[in-house]
Amino acid sequence: MKILITGSNGLLGQKLVKHCLKNQIPFIATSKGVNRNSFCPSAQYVELDITDDRSIATLFTKERPTHVIHTAAITNVDHCEEQPDLCQSVNLAAVQKLFNACTKIQAHFQLLSTDFVFDGEKGNYDEEDAVHPLSVYAKSKVDAELILINNASKNWSIVRTIIVYGEGENLSRGNIVVWAKETLRAGKSMTIVDDQFRAPTWADDLAWACLRICALNQNGLFHISGPDTFSIYDLVCRIADHFSCDKSLVKAISSSILDQAARRPPRTGFNLSKARVVLGYNPKKLEETLDMLT
Repeated sequence: MKILITGSNGLLGQKLVKHCLKNQIPFIATSKGVNRNSFCPSAQYVELDITDDRSIATLFTKERPTHVIHTAAITNVDHCEEQPDLCQSVNLAAVQKLFNACTKIQAHFQLLSTDFVFDGEKGNYDEEDAVHPLSVYAKSKVDAELILINNASKNWSIVRTIIVYGEGENLSRGNIVVWAKETLRAGKSMTIVDDQFRAPTWADDLAWACLRICALNQNGLFHISGPDTFSIYDLVCRIADHFSCDKSLVKAISSSILDQAARRPPRTGFNLSKARVVLGYNPKKLEETLDMLT
């Protein structure tokens, strides 16, 4: 097994590199721009523009990966709403290019997707539930999934996840758990929506699941998230309690008051039964992970 990781400078990408190094799994890490991970050996890093066919072909011919874990994407939902062409290029067209390259060498292609493919009316979604995207970002992910689902080749997997959190080096985007911990410890107030419900996912757990799917040669859809669903407001309050911060600093607000370009599903969360049975997935609860943050 040889894993090619896209988006290796991102949080999940960094965790995948860490797990590969720890478990001596051969890998090649790729991102656009220079390597920003001090623990990723330079000999195992290649700059890659996932929108460029020639760059992809050159890399695949040289490295011949057996599996590709595609984490790279534009995940800022409001930015996608405002820049739909860019969103389509990165989140959709690039998936087709990478999947085509995988098909040519019979490599397994794994796509990272999102709970935002659902409209949030039901919650506790399983892999068989119908999708209903509410935003340009969500639609790009649904359409990317369909590239795989509608293909004659079944050598693929889709991993949907929810609010990935943890610590990494030189990240271009933060995550709410680390932001809340740092903000509350500094004694600063936070205004947080109380009408959006999610199941935050420890990045190390997600990386383990992604690699486990590859190791077991599993195909199809998998829902991978944290075990508990609660409001974003409750999430931040639990962080405040854990670190003995002043919970009165956390102010609740309705998302209807916010002037956000993209619609968000009100309630997601996943049924993890398939992942537990097929993969042996046993995600950590929020409080178990908080002391692992520095």
